[in-house]
Order: sequence, then structure tokens, then C-alpha cells
Amino acid sequence: MFKGSIVALITPFRDGKVDEKAFQDFVEWQINQGTHGLVPVGTTGESPTLSHEEHRLVVSLTMEVAKGRVPVIAGTGSNATEEAIALTRHAKQIGADAALVVTPYYNKPSQEGLYQHYKAIHDAVDIPIIIYNIPARSVIDMSVATMARLAKLPNIVGVKDATADLARPLRTRTEIGPDFCQLSGEDATATAFLAQGGVGCISVTANVAPALCAQMQNAWAEGDMAEMARIRDLLMPLHDAMFVETSPAPVKYAASLLGKSSAEVRLPLVPCSEQGQAVVRDAMVKVGLI
Repeated sequence: MFKGSIVALITPFRDGKVDEKAFQDFVEWQINQGTHGLVPVGTTGESPTLSHEEHRLVVSLTMEVAKGRVPVIAGTGSNATEEAIALTRHAKQIGADAALVVTPYYNKPSQEGLYQHYKAIHDAVDIPIIIYNIPARSVIDMSVATMARLAKLPNIVGVKDATADLARPLRTRTEIGPDFCQLSGEDATATAFLAQGGVGCISVTANVAPALCAQMQNAWAEGDMAEMARIRDLLMPLHDAMFVETSPAPVKYAASLLGKSSAEVRLPLVPCSEQGQAVVRDAMVKVGLI
């Protein structure tokens, strides 16, 4: 089962292109800092504006560095089922441990459409699949009933839950059972999610505070509630700062302050404003990162 602090990796750019060296150095740093798992080409990795070639490249670069030391959960979702299947096949071919598949955005499928979408990917590719439920970006919320139906398929193993509904993981656990891997997609509620039946977090904040995010998850697993609470409280201003403007602009600016990436994002996103930069910088100072 996937668990702990799993980073939703940024994709560094330089002069409009994927900065391969910066990305691989960043992945190595994440592993050395104690991150428990890696998610390339998710929303934070700017998957909507990567070409298919770049998408496959970033997953391949991740695999080259990880070398089995931590699990790699490749983002392979699309609002076109055949495209999601093709990306998932590539993840399988290069040895990714699982695929993270977002609910189809923009075309607004019904609950039956959601089921058939995931079932088609499941039936086409033999790889563990984690459902990525993020209504704020996809405008679709997968119901607990649909998720329970999908969980009966052997390779649908879990969910990245970005609903920010803390009743949801408990309802899901009650309906599906404790073996279904529930990962929070919201840093600010990551520890509360654990208390409601979760096992970890796919984190934006871990891009710039990987050691602290991992230590917080470790403290929970070890039953050290005082240490968990200390880190939880310390990180809260940083969680807020990472979403002061549309992600990943703030986290890429934060990574640039650490010398890990440029602050470049691709249109239609734009770099963090001066006001946003000040919020990010202040939060990083408070947390002790700079």
C-alpha cells in the first residue's frame, strides 16, 4: 500500500522547455529528504500543458532516478479515455508502480460514465490505479457509491481525495474497507485525513518542505502526536502560501528560492505576482526554509 508523504512533483522549465537536469536533481533531493513516494505529471507537474512526448519524458526521467527506492505513481489521466489508456500503458511499460488517473474534466461524464472510463483503463492496462477525485478542477465529484463499485475491480487500489470533505474518507472506509488506499490531496487537512482513515498525502508543499512533510507523516505512524502536531502547526502558513495564487505558480516560485527550479510556468498560467511572491517568501521564512 502507498502511504506517507508522496510529493506531487513540479516540472521545472528553462526557456520554455523541460529542464531535465534540474528535474532529476530535484527528484534525487526529494528521495534524500525522506519523501515516501513520487507523482510525476500530475496537476502540479503542469500535465495540461505538457505534450505527450514531454509527459512520457518526465515519467521516464523520474524512473531513471528513483530506481525502486521509492514508489512512482505516474499521472496518466485525461478526459479522453483512449488517451488515458495510452499514457497508462507507457507508465506500465517503463515500470511505474501505479497510475494516478484524474476524473475526466470539462466533458462532465455521469457517474456511469466515470465508472466506464476507469473500467476501460483498468481492463486495458495491468497496473494499480489510484483515482484522482478533484471536483474543484474537474467539475465532477465521484460518489462514494461509484468508487465502491470501482473498488471491486482488482487493480483499482485507492484514491487521491482532493474534495477537502473530511467526512468523505470515513464514509469511503466504511463502504469499501480499510485496504482501499486513501491519500489526501489537500495539504492543510492531511493530518485530519489520517484520523479519518487515510494513510498519507499526495502533497504540493512537499516540493519545498519534503523533510518536514515526511517527518509529520512518520510521527503519525509512530504514534508521536505531539511531534505530528508541532509540524502540522508549523507548516500551515506554507500550505496557505502554496495556493495564494493558482498552483503551481506559488510552489514553483518557492522552489526557485531554494535554487531547485526556475519559477517558469506555461500559459495560460502566469508566474506568481509580486504580492504572491511576498506571501510565499514570508511563509518560507516562518517555516525556516530560507
